[in-house]
Amino acid sequence: MSMDKGRGGAEQPEEAAGSGGAEQPPQDAPPPQDAPPPQQQQPPQAPPPDGAYAAYGQHPQYPQYPQYGPGPYPPPGPGPFAWGLPPAPKPGVIPLRPLQLGDVLGGTFATVGRCWRALFGISLIAYGGALIAVVLALGLAYVFVGDHFRAFVDSSEYGEPLWSDTLPVIVAGISVWVFALIAMLVASAMVSAVCPAALQDAVLGRPSAFGTVWRRTMARVPAVIGTGLLTALIVAIPFLLFLGVGLVVTVVSYTEQSNPGAVLALWFLGLLALLPLVMWLWVRFSLAPAVAVFESAGPVTALRRSTRLVRGSWWRIFGISLLVYLMAGVAGYFIQIPFNMIGMFSAMPTAGAMGPNPEPAEVFATMGVFMFFIMIGALVSQLVTALFPQLAVSLLYVDQRIRKESLDVTLAQAAGVPLTPAPAPAPYQG
Repeated sequence: MSMDKGRGGAEQPEEAAGSGGAEQPPQDAPPPQDAPPPQQQQPPQAPPPDGAYAAYGQHPQYPQYPQYGPGPYPPPGPGPFAWGLPPAPKPGVIPLRPLQLGDVLGGTFATVGRCWRALFGISLIAYGGALIAVVLALGLAYVFVGDHFRAFVDSSEYGEPLWSDTLPVIVAGISVWVFALIAMLVASAMVSAVCPAALQDAVLGRPSAFGTVWRRTMARVPAVIGTGLLTALIVAIPFLLFLGVGLVVTVVSYTEQSNPGAVLALWFLGLLALLPLVMWLWVRFSLAPAVAVFESAGPVTALRRSTRLVRGSWWRIFGISLLVYLMAGVAGYFIQIPFNMIGMFSAMPTAGAMGPNPEPAEVFATMGVFMFFIMIGALVSQLVTALFPQLAVSLLYVDQRIRKESLDVTLAQAAGVPLTPAPAPAPYQG
């Protein structure tokens, strides 16, 4: 009887609890400790505005992720990834992982194919504008010193020219030469700036408009010019020291009537010894233009950053850079050959029609046709030989930051693609 009553009275609350659901805790009781916190959905991040590429600019504080950082990768094992490396995401022209030689070359060609309008358009404006400016400077110099130039040419045929005619010609020639150097410096800086400016979008897989790349390029041209001038000054210091020592040795040997062959040998050996130092400095500062554009850095900061990024990878950067420069030089040479042939065959009819004593106008007309095609070929060749190496060096900058600062993580976040860690090897099935 008591057992029946116990079943009927003691177990009724359990049945009620089981039928009614889980027992509710009091209102003032704390939540269970083992309950997982509710997950909050993060709102989608908007892409950064133009000019504010924090993915490239904030360089020192990237976390070290093992999937593409300096840490070891899983050993080879069975499965879809035979060597333990998953396929890295590739939102743009390169995979977001440390780059190999094929990745650098492939990324360079892919960037040319993706951004050819901006790359070739801005480069053509730069070099074409420099060429037109130099031609106008020559014409202006001829307007001012044309009479002295004609008197200089005529007098050189019959005797020594007058100094009053020679001096204006020399001053005009030096002025045009200096102006041409400045024009080519600005043009080269524009080409060095347009390559990383276009890569900012190409690496992330975003479309690059001509106007956007133009604004980025022109905004960083002064900084790129500064890096070029500082690099040239640093490289020139050992040359100036060598020149001073060489002149002293030459003067001393001349006064003592020493063997001139020994002096020439010392000059040759000294120049040969300077070559490794110049190459070392060139590679050391080779990433400075890319730093100036990607990180909006000044010339001094860009040189320092380039030094830190190159440290430990000098031979690798030197080898890849030398290869791409050789490839671009060979391609530019073969590009220029057809234009030279066209210029030569175009000038042959005019040259054949000239008599034994041609007039200056006939000579200028013949040479003008030939030089026109030569200049067109040189311009096209210059576009290739300037763009291709700069794009490759800019990709080497991105590669060094991926290796040293885990830039791949930041780029993947900016591109909106996941960066999957490498899978563990499958267990052995005995």
